Amino acid sequence: MFNIALFGPPGAGKGTQSKKVIEKYNLTYISTGDILREEIAEGSELGLQAKGVIERGGLVSDEIIVQIIEKKIKTNTDSNGILFDGFPRTVVQAYILEGLLLKLNTSLNCMVRLEVPKDELMKRMLERAKKEKRADDTHDVIQNRLTEYKNKTIPVVDFYREKNIYYAIDGFGSLDEVFNRIQNVVENTLKKEWLNVVLYGPPGSGKGTQGRMLAEKFNLVYISTGSLLRKEIKKESEIGKKVEGYMKKGDIVPDEFAIKLIEKQIKANPNASGFFFKGFPRTIVQAYILDGLLRKLNSSVSAVFNLNVSTLESIKRLSARAKTKYKRNYDIDTEIIINRLENFEQKTKPVLNYYKNNNIIYNIDGIGSEKEVSKKLSDSLKDALKNAR
Repeated sequence: MFNIALFGPPGAGKGTQSKKVIEKYNLTYISTGDILREEIAEGSELGLQAKGVIERGGLVSDEIIVQIIEKKIKTNTDSNGILFDGFPRTVVQAYILEGLLLKLNTSLNCMVRLEVPKDELMKRMLERAKKEKRADDTHDVIQNRLTEYKNKTIPVVDFYREKNIYYAIDGFGSLDEVFNRIQNVVENTLKKEWLNVVLYGPPGSGKGTQGRMLAEKFNLVYISTGSLLRKEIKKESEIGKKVEGYMKKGDIVPDEFAIKLIEKQIKANPNASGFFFKGFPRTIVQAYILDGLLRKLNSSVSAVFNLNVSTLESIKRLSARAKTKYKRNYDIDTEIIINRLENFEQKTKPVLNYYKNNNIIYNIDGIGSEKEVSKKLSDSLKDALKNAR
């Protein structure tokens, strides 16, 4: 999901620009005022609660607002993301939004603030008051609204500036001129989004061969925990000495070693378009670790490619590889091959269920020539790239 917060003082043109942005990028539009009115009109339980508060002259609580926002997001599953108009309005709401998006396994990509001179804001709102016959929008009332914005909402800017996703643009000019400025921010933000792919499948499914080719074709950094660990063993490093025994038996290496090597690879490639993970995560715990590691870097897993190959086919392939120059120590021993396949069934297969709820799994038939399987994976990766960006 690609999520934007469009921010600015009353009269900055957020509502007008929001319509153009959601149409261009197929986003779900969320304006707290609009969705509150929708819930009240529907007579929903949340709407009735909000109506009661409003009729008593109170402000609708953040607790009600966040529930209504979550409901709106969950009922609009066909969009590419969300555009928040005028939310969050306070630092408290900014923290609430962080938690809500975390719950939905996504995050805010950019906060765009429309900057308009105060005299222009006054002029726009007084003209709007005349057109809409809003007698309550007097000069004094508008002045109070702008003061409220400055006191409570401006601190939200610092919140997102610290996260490096805050962009201020000139909100003065024609509709198209302002929209083009917003569009430039969105396009540049999209370019910064990593495409992170997990290549999943049993031992012998062809992950290594296909992973390297795909990563090179789509300009992604290839990260194979197996390759990284074998390099450490060859160097006789401290990590290599500790993991060698696990590797020889075909067992899963303790997480602490894999994490260090993966994080080192990611940090060594700050200008990457994304990462291609082969051989990780191999357990549910490792799936949590990868999510945590990527979220720490303001990213997430974009797609999981599941190479389907039968157990018998895996055994045939691994036994055949044992007779080539590409053999691994664990290919030669049938008992170790079986141990690796049992580990996959018991510990790695459940990882697919972890990603199922995110709708990012692509099932690919791993049977066929190297070229045929590569084409299937390439087509799926093109779809994943389109969905992610």
